Amino acid sequence: MNINIESTWKKKLHPEFEKEYFKNLMLFVKSEYQSKTIYPSEKNIFRAFNLCPFNKVKVVIIGQDPYHGPGQAHGLCFSVEDGAKFPPSLRNVFKEINNDLGNPVAESSDLSRWAKQGVFLLNATLTVEAEKAGSHQKKGWETFTDAVIKTLGQQKENLVFILWGAYAQRKAEMIDKNKHLVLKSVHPSPLSAARGFFGNNHFSKANNYLELHKKTSINW
Repeated sequence: MNINIESTWKKKLHPEFEKEYFKNLMLFVKSEYQSKTIYPSEKNIFRAFNLCPFNKVKVVIIGQDPYHGPGQAHGLCFSVEDGAKFPPSLRNVFKEINNDLGNPVAESSDLSRWAKQGVFLLNATLTVEAEKAGSHQKKGWETFTDAVIKTLGQQKENLVFILWGAYAQRKAEMIDKNKHLVLKSVHPSPLSAARGFFGNNHFSKANNYLELHKKTSINW
């Protein structure tokens, strides 16, 4: 399977591509695409990497699984293509941005605009079978994306890691808090957002930290 990934990432992650687990993962994923409906499209599996090269990463947001409905997943966590059903969690993200920064509530559900500014929108699992949430978990993706998080944490400085919900927060143990800012809260899902997502001020905190370290803030 051709690994269509941006050159700076390819250089950093080359050791992972050579490992047995990753080769087996690619065989599994290729077989799934040939026999089932899988999201996102094959060309978008590594879209988060392709829109946000390694040397441009400033903020990392970690999700769990791609959306498993038609026309939604396109390789960026929390993001869906314009015209697709708007995810309730993303609506709550935009509400918090409005509360925190006063920015108008965005109408576009496509977060490519964030990725191009240095926001790395990483799902822990990069593929999923249609209508079967979590179907590609524990196949090797988590080993790969954990390696990605460790590589970022070890080889870069002064990143902002945004971890929403228990699943993402478990990734915090891999991140050196002396080198990076780690922001945690409950998930923006309607089931939990009122219990601490609203009012977390993660967007202003992220920008303040970036500016403190002489980096351009994000236009959320």
